[in-house]
Amino acid sequence: MRDNITLACQTCKQRNYTTTKNKKTVPHKLELKKYCPFCKTHTPHKETK
Repeated sequence: MRDNITLACQTCKQRNYTTTKNKKTVPHKLELKKYCPFCKTHTPHKETK
């Protein structure tokens, strides 16, 4: 039921993290504030394909 997703930085567009989510309980695109090693700061990361 849980699907693997990739999180990409909104500033530099690098794909930094992978995680899982339940598509039934969270139908929208997941957005988390995570640390980006390329930007060297905390930035919003959004779900990509």
